[in-house]
Amino acid sequence: MRVRPGFVLPICLLGLLATSSSIAATLSDARQSVTTPASSSSDEKTGVVGSLSSSADTTLPDAPQAQSSSAQASTDAAPVGPQQTKRILFIVPNFRSVSADVKLPPTTSKEKLKIFVEDSFDYSAFAEVAILAGMAQYENSEPEFHTGGPAYARYYWHSFADNTDGNLMTEYAIPVLTREDPRYYTLGHGGFLHRTTYSVSRLFITRDNQGNPTPNFSEIVGNGAAAGISNLYYPANDRSWTKTGQRWFLQVGIDGMSDLVKEFWPDINDKIFHDKY
Repeated sequence: MRVRPGFVLPICLLGLLATSSSIAATLSDARQSVTTPASSSSDEKTGVVGSLSSSADTTLPDAPQAQSSSAQASTDAAPVGPQQTKRILFIVPNFRSVSADVKLPPTTSKEKLKIFVEDSFDYSAFAEVAILAGMAQYENSEPEFHTGGPAYARYYWHSFADNTDGNLMTEYAIPVLTREDPRYYTLGHGGFLHRTTYSVSRLFITRDNQGNPTPNFSEIVGNGAAAGISNLYYPANDRSWTKTGQRWFLQVGIDGMSDLVKEFWPDINDKIFHDKY
């Protein structure tokens, strides 16, 4: 999500233990054999004991294997800890965030396009742009827009254009060309400093379509391209190389803050709102 200056955005695996039904059946047979009446012949007792011994020899070795298979299935299960949500605080689009420990297949060009469309044209995107436009007008960030209702309309469509062309470059156009995955993969483990360092590093390191680390051209080049495109509709005073460079670096910094919020949002959502889905 592209944002205007002045706005700053912020697993436990449940184990399953399997009990072998064959062991339970064997133990049940053993108890019944122990309570056999004394009138039973010694040959019958010998036969029962021999049968129990044979059953134990063939059944007991299978129990650890059954438990191991169950543990493996539990490990491969989807995480049930704090999860990413589609929106942050019900407003900010969060469609490209991936919960911790979740493994997803590579994104296709069609899926990248879907991410761009959801981030740019979901109802929550319109609501966020409305808030950002109001804040930009309050700060009088573009004096040429003047004041009042017409000024807010100018701030709104400029903010909407910033959001759309920025998402287009960083989530679709550049990722398709460089074969990068535009999603943010939550670390979700470790201390605050470790996770913060990881989050900031995602500005420069991302994943390719095969899941391997690669330079984040989508973030750096994409935001640079978006800053250049914005010169087409901003006032002449904002079209210089200096102004364009400022918008470029500012947006990279804001995206860094956005990634930091995405990293800790599942924990915040779980602790404060007690919301897991």
